Order: sequence, then structure tokens, then C-alpha cells
Amino acid sequence: MVTLYRPGDGPWHRLRPGRKTALLLLLVLGICLLPATWWAAGVMAGVCLACYAIPGAGMRELGRQLVATRWMVGVTLIGQLIFLGPESAAANTTRVAVACALAALLALTTPATELLETFERAMGPLTWLRLDPRRVALTLALTLSTLPVLANLARDVREAQRARGGGRSLRHFAMPFLVMALKHADELGDALTARGVR
Repeated sequence: MVTLYRPGDGPWHRLRPGRKTALLLLLVLGICLLPATWWAAGVMAGVCLACYAIPGAGMRELGRQLVATRWMVGVTLIGQLIFLGPESAAANTTRVAVACALAALLALTTPATELLETFERAMGPLTWLRLDPRRVALTLALTLSTLPVLANLARDVREAQRARGGGRSLRHFAMPFLVMALKHADELGDALTARGVR
């Protein structure tokens, strides 16, 4: 499984995976409950900066995560500006960017195996609903790993376009990106099937 994990010994790395997941989940829920105002956008950005300012994460890593999600953030901002005012668009776009950055912080400071075990333990009560906690945990872990994979694929397509002297046409970007994303999905499906996951 592709992972964002970066080894380290900072406070985020030392925090137990279950507590770290709960803390970051509460922060994301908190920013989701804030109103769509300028001051709320500032609070959200401040929370994100404070989380990455803790040793072991760093502003450089935050910058990498924001660059990786720039297309999603850009599309969100444009859509919000079309249907809502600038204040709501700024707040909602900040909300999306901060939520992605906090999810990435969890993946950056927790090994994939520990993350999977944490999700599996948390999903234990789902057995009452006749759901398999291991499958749900695997789905969540794969979801967390999808964003960096897609970001890397987008970067590869852009670099190939530049190497061939291509422009920045969205049409010329979308088709190869879609083909590579579907190929990755097929390979991931084959790998899961080979391991007995259906």
C-alpha cells in the first residue's frame, strides 16, 4: 500500500495511533462545524498551522500537502465562487484544504500497519451490524493512501506533457491521467484479489 509515512520522533510520531486519530478527527469535526465566515477561515488555517508547527511535521511538509491538493482546492474554490459569495467560498475551500492536510498529518506520522490496526479496533462494534471490521478498516486505509497516489500520477502526467513540449490544456491532461488512475485501480484490485480480499 502506498503510504505518506515519514519516520520521525516528534510528538505526533510518539502519540499513540488511537489517540492521534481521535484528536485529529475531533479537530476536523470542529472545523466542519464552524460557520462559513472570514474569521472562521482564519481559525481553520490557524489550527492547521499550529498542528504542522509541532516538531516532526513542519511547514515544508504542509506546503507539500497543499501543493498535492491544489487541483482539488482550486476546483472547490471555483465551484463555491460560482454559487456562493467570496466569504463562503473562502471559508469552505479553507475547510476542505485543512481537512485534507490534517488527514495527511495522520498518515505522515503513523505507519500504515498501525493505522490499519487502529481503524480495525475502532470498527469492532460494526460486527453487531454484520459488517467485517477488517474490510472497513482496509477501505479507510486505502482511501487515505489514494490522495498521494493521484497527486503523483498528476505530477507524472504534467512532467510528460512538459517533456513533449505540450501546453497546459486540460483536455490533454485529463485523458492520460484518467487512463493511469484506472490502471492503478486495476492493479490495486488485482493485488487485493491475490491476497484473498473480495
